[in-house]
Amino acid sequence: MTDLMLLVQNFISLFMESAPWLLLGLLVAGIMHELVPVSFLERHMGSSSIASITKAAVIGAPLPLCSCGVIPAAIGLRRSGASKPSTISFLVSTPETGVDSVSVSYALLGPLYAIVRPIAAIVSAIYAGLMVRWFDGDKPHKAEHEHANNHSHANAHKHSDIHSDNVSCCSSEASAASKQVEATSLNQEQTSCCASKQPTTRCCDDTPATSAELAKQSNKLTQVLRYASGKLLEDIVVWLLIGLALAAAIKTWVPTDFLTQWGDGIIAMLVMAIIGIPMYICATASTPLAVGFLAAGLSPGAVLVFLMAGPATNVSTMGMIKQEMGFRTLCLYLFSVITASIGFGYLLNYAVSALSLEGLIHMESQLHSHGANIQALYAACAILLAALMARLGVKKVNARLAQREESHQDCCG
Repeated sequence: MTDLMLLVQNFISLFMESAPWLLLGLLVAGIMHELVPVSFLERHMGSSSIASITKAAVIGAPLPLCSCGVIPAAIGLRRSGASKPSTISFLVSTPETGVDSVSVSYALLGPLYAIVRPIAAIVSAIYAGLMVRWFDGDKPHKAEHEHANNHSHANAHKHSDIHSDNVSCCSSEASAASKQVEATSLNQEQTSCCASKQPTTRCCDDTPATSAELAKQSNKLTQVLRYASGKLLEDIVVWLLIGLALAAAIKTWVPTDFLTQWGDGIIAMLVMAIIGIPMYICATASTPLAVGFLAAGLSPGAVLVFLMAGPATNVSTMGMIKQEMGFRTLCLYLFSVITASIGFGYLLNYAVSALSLEGLIHMESQLHSHGANIQALYAACAILLAALMARLGVKKVNARLAQREESHQDCCG
């Protein structure tokens, strides 16, 4: 019974510690979701150039998409004209980090991981995109695309030359027609606005426009909150709770020397990569697990390997890459993720030991160090987050009951 109480206590402690930062990350992610259109992503990811690969990594890093949610986005970008290297760069950077995971990393792992994770995600994404560009690029597709563009431009030029005389011949008629349309529209304006018995101030008053703008802004805010507390939270809530529960279990029952037996070298990092690659886990949900690994004695570099390889890859992502871009691209993708994560793991271990950065890493929850007022704020955020999660659970249960009742009526009706 003592172990069970300790497990619950560790879970609540981790949940309270992550709640305010997770809520902040969800809010920022919701704002970004409403402000960053898909057309913007497509416009900057169409070529295989280094600039396009870098843009894909930088654009994808803060987006609130998990390892599963990034799949339809990447498929849409690829089928809309994004190159293989840019798509792979986007696929690596987007699930490895995000505004929500950075804030939770700061709360649970410390400022060092909050800084290292986005940098490692962007650099590893550029590296993966360059590997695909060098060894499996879109060169034939690109050349064909350029040829088609040149051919269409030539046809358009010929077409314009053939019809130039016809256009100039009819220019006077067109201009007369346009003048007539202008006069008609002006006459309609005058009859609708100034011929009325109402004062002209009612027609030219900007109050309706102002109220429309306010309504539009209010609608935007509603959409942000609805997405942040609905779709986005629903995408991460299951694995977030699983991650918190496993982290609490590791802190409760796993002895310190269990994971340290692998050391902090290549074997430990390969073990963490093998554990992380097939998992369906997002960057935010992987953070509590990393807390448990650190508490169990694993080196910071080996934990970083898990934080990079786990969110970046899973079985669905690998299947999508093979189907959409081929087996060679899949091999290059996996090779890039594994080698980049291990490389950054070694760099982090070296930096921590050489520069004495242990104080910037939280080996366990720091909730006990907060003052009374801050602890009350953390508790309030935890209650709000728990209420939002419970609301999603109730909605899902009601939807399933309604679906079952509908299918029963169709069957027996």
